[in-house]
Amino acid sequence: MAVASTPMNLDRPAHVGISVSDLDASLAFYSALTGRDPVAQGTMNSVPFGRSQGLPVAGLRYATINIEGLGIDLIQFQDPVGEKTNGMANRPGSMHLCLRVDDLDAVYQRMKDAGYDFLGDDYTFLAGEVTPEAALGTKVAYFNDPDGTNLEIIEPKGGFAG
Repeated sequence: MAVASTPMNLDRPAHVGISVSDLDASLAFYSALTGRDPVAQGTMNSVPFGRSQGLPVAGLRYATINIEGLGIDLIQFQDPVGEKTNGMANRPGSMHLCLRVDDLDAVYQRMKDAGYDFLGDDYTFLAGEVTPEAALGTKVAYFNDPDGTNLEIIEPKGGFAG
């Protein structure tokens, strides 16, 4: 996916280690998405840490980007290298990272203009489709990072926090 390097400044979490196949590509993507540079980058090679993850060893590269109240840890496992999960939204075990925005229509258009590919059209929660009623009018749009991790932007309405 070709995405311009224009920062989107999505810096308010609503809802994170994310395993990536190419740390450099993912770091560029998330830096452009958030408008933030990493606060930490490094390597790790540890049998005990690997075992804590259910792996024999953890040889990895990582970078952390901090947004308002949340660190996004990007982790490229080099030993052992894992298989891609193909994290479709309806697959058990998949996750998504949701980022709060004040004006979804404007951010959605700015992101489309910058080359982000959305999974579908943006959506507004309607009566009869969602409960609680506090969620009515909430707007969402979904897209993927370079490895297929589900991402969401949300403009909550009423008492709905997203």
